[in-house]
Amino acid sequence: MKILIFSDIHSDLKRLEELMAIEADYYFAAGDMVSWARGLDAAGQILSRRGEKVFVLPGNHESEGDIEGLCKRHKLNNFHGHSMKVAGYHIGGLGYSNPTPFDTPGEYSEAELATRLAVFAPLQPLILICHCPPKGTLLDRASPNRHFGSASIRQFLDTHQPPYFFCGHIHEAEGASDKIGATVGVNVGKKGYLLEFDKITSEPI
Repeated sequence: MKILIFSDIHSDLKRLEELMAIEADYYFAAGDMVSWARGLDAAGQILSRRGEKVFVLPGNHESEGDIEGLCKRHKLNNFHGHSMKVAGYHIGGLGYSNPTPFDTPGEYSEAELATRLAVFAPLQPLILICHCPPKGTLLDRASPNRHFGSASIRQFLDTHQPPYFFCGHIHEAEGASDKIGATVGVNVGKKGYLLEFDKITSEPI
């Protein structure tokens, strides 16, 4: 069993085509397929090549409605606020980011993020996929001493310690990995990350 997680394509359709050429059982698009919700259908046409295997979250550049419409038009799965069970793991997904200076369409207050994350707390073991990274980690570091992640996501990870966490949003942290207690976290970016379930019990990420 393999899942491919990626984020922050921002209309790089060539890269999206490369990702869709990778063989996996499920594909998780963790937000910001485009910028300011422009050109979503071009991305949707490429995602539709994997059809019902594709699960989509809104980033901060897309609204819930944008992603709901995209998924209906292209027969994809809207995964915002939802979960599924794969190979003994629960996979949960939450899009949007904490507030940014840019007033983008997909932003929640920290209180709203905390409320929406709470539905995943009982799910064990959990693989959590969010658009936004946790605050104060290598996953949200834009430059030394500049961290723009979510305090609520950090609190959730500190409290519940899911085995794995994947995110995007902070482009400068693409490819970074970090340990948050017992949680292994990766900022997947548009490089993407292929998680192979037959390896995760014996090999760390």
